[in-house]
Amino acid sequence: MGILETFSKRKKRLEQAGTQDVYQYDSIPVPFRIQVIHIWRSALGAYFESTGYSSGPESPANNLWRGIHDAIARENGVFVLGDSGSRPNVRCEQYLMTADVLGALDIIELSFRVIDQGVRDMYPHVLQDARITQGADDAIEELNARFLERCLGYQYLDGIIVRLDSQFSHSEIVKPALSLLNESGFDGPTEEFMRAFEHYRNGLHKEAMSEALKAFESTMKAICSARKWPYPANATAKPLSDILFKNGLIPPDLESHFAGLRSAMESGLPTISNKTSRHGQGLTPVSIPSHFASYALHLAASNIVFLVQAHKAMK
Repeated sequence: MGILETFSKRKKRLEQAGTQDVYQYDSIPVPFRIQVIHIWRSALGAYFESTGYSSGPESPANNLWRGIHDAIARENGVFVLGDSGSRPNVRCEQYLMTADVLGALDIIELSFRVIDQGVRDMYPHVLQDARITQGADDAIEELNARFLERCLGYQYLDGIIVRLDSQFSHSEIVKPALSLLNESGFDGPTEEFMRAFEHYRNGLHKEAMSEALKAFESTMKAICSARKWPYPANATAKPLSDILFKNGLIPPDLESHFAGLRSAMESGLPTISNKTSRHGQGLTPVSIPSHFASYALHLAASNIVFLVQAHKAMK
């Protein structure tokens, strides 16, 4: 299910440029909560019961909604969520709209676990009877895309919601890179690095990789400029890294130890980007998987952290 790119989304992302992290964790905005409810309605199905005027069976979705409602109510030590006169699906929606961050994440996690492990295995005729129109994989993919779109640092992975800053690569690589780049003299790389994540959040993976490489190259140019080491205006990663090694940003006695790093700097990220996003894609459009783009972003961040720290440590 596609996510519409709008002017307001682009404007908000630009306003957030320069922050210490690309994600936030302390609030769950109302529009995101409503988007989750939309996913619920298409991926968990419609709740309806037989009445005195009809002898038809309950919706197969009813047990799903009851299970989610009852589990969260029990964990919260209450009899019902929301309005006691409402159906379980409505109570779940009411709870999501009013719960604090932890409560909202609790019911989102449980509901998507039900979608992931319960709805996934339903027979086609049962899905039809429940009026389920969105598959499990698509629902999970949309949820994670909505998290990214709203700059929320959470993802649903393997049955649980995880904080992105709890992952080593984010807390130990991405956030330090942002912190270092926000220091004086690295305005250009900062903008490019933020744009890379903006593109990544919107599923524009080729563009994300291109901006990540630009940030990597701009970092090297900024270091060269700060130290008055001349470089060609159109220099790319390899000649720029040559200048840094030649001028001893890495001590000569450690060059052999960092040979692997130099190889990665010269051929790792540049090769990925050059082969995909920077030199055209030919007759057949190139599709870059999310995990590939994520790797490129973290490789760029790792290189940036090393270079800036080496620059700060150099006399």
